[in-house]
Amino acid sequence: MDDYLCLTLLANPGESEAAFKLRLTHFWTHMLRQYPDAYEKVYAEATHFGRVEGRVSRQYLVEAIVLDALVRELNTGNIASEPVDREDTYSKYEATPPDWFWIEH
Repeated sequence: MDDYLCLTLLANPGESEAAFKLRLTHFWTHMLRQYPDAYEKVYAEATHFGRVEGRVSRQYLVEAIVLDALVRELNTGNIASEPVDREDTYSKYEATPPDWFWIEH
């Protein structure tokens, strides 16, 4: 059974949800086009934006093998993320609707 890590992405301070959503769309489009094998390792996305210390956030479940590559690309794209606890893993059965949606590959 695959285990996934929870990656929490953060908007810039004061950035609106709509603006952050647009930046995420551009980022994931970039990943899909430039790094399809890495993109394939992103299993699920939270259905709702959250808040972390006043900033808009969005969570993703990703395979551990792709985490470092994703973080590098996120840094290049100026998208912040919270530190990931590599010991705190999730099964695909924990990423269920209505809180998560599975990313089609």
